[in-house]
Amino acid sequence: MEKEAFTLHPAQIRVVKDNHRFQVINAGRRFGKSTLVAWEMFSLAVANDNARVPYYAPTRDDARDIMWKPLKEICGPLIVGEPNESRLEIVVRNKFGTTSLIVLYGWEAVQERGKGVGVKNNHIYFDEVAKYKNFLYGWQEILRPTLIDLKGGATFISTPNGFNHFYDLSLMEGVDPDFKYFHFTSMDNPYLPPEELIKMKSEMTDDRYAQEVLGEFRKKEGLVYKEFSRDIHIVDDLPTIFLEKLGGVDWGHTHPAVVLTVKKDYDGNYFITDEWYHEGRTESEVVDMTVSQKFNKVYPDPSNPAGIEALRKRGVNVREVNKNKGSVMSGIQQVRELLKSNRLKIHRSCAMTIQEFESYSYLEGKGKLPDENPIKEGDDAMDALRYVIMSDLDIGTSYTPKLHYGISTPKGNRINLAKFR
Repeated sequence: MEKEAFTLHPAQIRVVKDNHRFQVINAGRRFGKSTLVAWEMFSLAVANDNARVPYYAPTRDDARDIMWKPLKEICGPLIVGEPNESRLEIVVRNKFGTTSLIVLYGWEAVQERGKGVGVKNNHIYFDEVAKYKNFLYGWQEILRPTLIDLKGGATFISTPNGFNHFYDLSLMEGVDPDFKYFHFTSMDNPYLPPEELIKMKSEMTDDRYAQEVLGEFRKKEGLVYKEFSRDIHIVDDLPTIFLEKLGGVDWGHTHPAVVLTVKKDYDGNYFITDEWYHEGRTESEVVDMTVSQKFNKVYPDPSNPAGIEALRKRGVNVREVNKNKGSVMSGIQQVRELLKSNRLKIHRSCAMTIQEFESYSYLEGKGKLPDENPIKEGDDAMDALRYVIMSDLDIGTSYTPKLHYGISTPKGNRINLAKFR
C-alpha cells in the first residue's frame, strides 16, 4: 500500500496542501474525490491524538460502497483490532501512541435521528454533499457545533446537482476567510482515458455534460419551477406596507415542519418574508409558532384535523385548503404564473425555501403529463407556499393598478385620497 500514496494526481495534491479550515471541492465525475478523502481521513487520524473523523455519504449504503473498502486498505497495518463492519468504524494507531476513530455514516442518520449530537470532531468529510436532503438543518444545527471544542474543520466535496446548498457553499469563500473553494473537471484526473470523456460528450445533453464532467452549476433537469431565478425573485429589501400577512403550514409528520410567512401587498404581489423550518417538531410546537405570528389568515395542510382544531381554539383565522385530485398541479401552475409575472418575491433570509425552489422536481424524463405530481421530497416549504397561493387566489380577488399616490386596493374598496392630501 505504500505505492498507492503516490497515485494522488496534481489537482488532488493542491487540496492536500491547502490549510483552510473549510474546503469546498467541486469536481466532475471520476476526478478522484473518494480517493482524496480516504487518504485525508487516514492522515488526519494518524497525525492527531484521540482524533474523531466522521465521513458522510448520501446514504449508509453509499458510505459502505464508496469508502469502506479503500479506507480499510489505506489504513492497513495501523488498524487496531478488526474494523467494525456493522458500525462502519475503524480504529487506528496515531503518532502519539494512542488511537483515533474513523467512522462512516449515511446522511439519513443526521436527517432522521440527529446522529452526531454531543461528540467532538476534529474534521468532518461530506461526500456528494449536493445530494443531501435538508443539508442546512443537519449542518448548522447538528454537526457544526461538534467542531467548536477542537476548532475543527470540514470538507464539502461533490459534483453539482443544480443550484442548491452546494452552490451556496461554493460562494462562501467570498464572505468567510476560513473557506476555500476548488473547482476541478473530470479532465483534471490524468488517469482517465480521454476518449471516454469525448464519448460521454456525444452521449449526454449539454447541460448534463457541463454538470457531470465540467462541474458547472446548471439548473436541475425536471425542475417544477423553471421560472425561478435568483436574480429576479430573491430580494434583500421589502416594502414597508402590506395588505395582509398570510401563513402556510405544513405539519411535518415525517418531514420538516414549516410555517411560511407570505405577505401580500395592495397590488396582489406576494412576498415570502420568513420561514420556520425545523425537523422533529411536535404538533403543539407548530401550533405555538403559528399563533405567535399573528397572521391575518392561515392556510394549513388539511390532513391534520386535530392540529387545525388546535389552531382554531387558539383564535387563529384558519382558512380551508383544497387538497383534492388535481390540486397539486393546479397550485403549482398558480405559483408558476406568479413567478412568470414577477409577482412573487422571496427574501434572501429564507434559505430553505430558496433551496426547495431550486430542487423541487419531477422524476427525470417526466413532468410532462397534466396529472403528474412532483417527487415527494424536499417539498415542505413548496407545499406550505402552495396552500397559501392557491387558496388565496381562488378567493377571486382582483386588483386595480397603483393609484397616483402609490396606494391601491382591491376593487370595490377604493380609498378617498382627498382626505390624505
